[in-house]
Amino acid sequence: MKAVILAGGLGTRLSEETSIRPKPMVEIGGKPILWHIMKTYSAHGINDFIICCGYKGYIIKEYFANYFLHMSDVTFDMRFNQMNVHSGYAEPWRVTLVNTGDNTMTGGRLKRISEHLGNETFCFTYGDGVSNINITELVKFHKEQNSLGTLTAVQPAGRFGAISLGYEQTKITSFREKPEGDGAWINGGYFVLEPEVINLIADDSTVWEQEPLEKLADMEQLSAFRHDGFWQPMDTLRDKNYLEGLWKNNQAPWKVW
Repeated sequence: MKAVILAGGLGTRLSEETSIRPKPMVEIGGKPILWHIMKTYSAHGINDFIICCGYKGYIIKEYFANYFLHMSDVTFDMRFNQMNVHSGYAEPWRVTLVNTGDNTMTGGRLKRISEHLGNETFCFTYGDGVSNINITELVKFHKEQNSLGTLTAVQPAGRFGAISLGYEQTKITSFREKPEGDGAWINGGYFVLEPEVINLIADDSTVWEQEPLEKLADMEQLSAFRHDGFWQPMDTLRDKNYLEGLWKNNQAPWKVW
């Protein structure tokens, strides 16, 4: 099974980092968040990736072109222009990098890589968030539902402290720091899709989260896989620092490998 990862957006809310690199290449623990996402899939036996590149996509291409070198101990003999590899480890990955345009929308990026999908079920996700989602169970659930698409539904934790305050009430009766959330389920990405969904995408201007998903829902062909474990997007510098802190303290829930 292939996994398609969106990696072409500008990431404007993380401009401190994305002014010099694409958002999926922002590092957590010395490795791009894209690497962390791929490791999650790989832990469940999915090692064939299609990366939808756009903004500064050449940085992603250069990273994978030199991946083996990054992971190896080497000696460079300058006199003879030689490189000797002493030991190295590389993932069992097959990575296809496709330039899907700087300004293409999420649905348009998926349509642009359709020629690499074949006629098989595939995974699809965003390149800027991590989770300890059980990909194996997600794929199994999708097949049991017999629908064209399955998205992972998550309940994000509250970002700020919550207070209980009634109408015209001036005294706070309860306070909870970072509450669990309001109980609403949202789109957490980590889709499993049938190739027919490409037909619902018109062109580069199509936003995947709008017309295609709305049509799938109207057709009763969109299932929801509930995930109540860890899920965290990296939208801001605050998010990045939070994930970095978890990794540094060996408390990263998404490290399932």
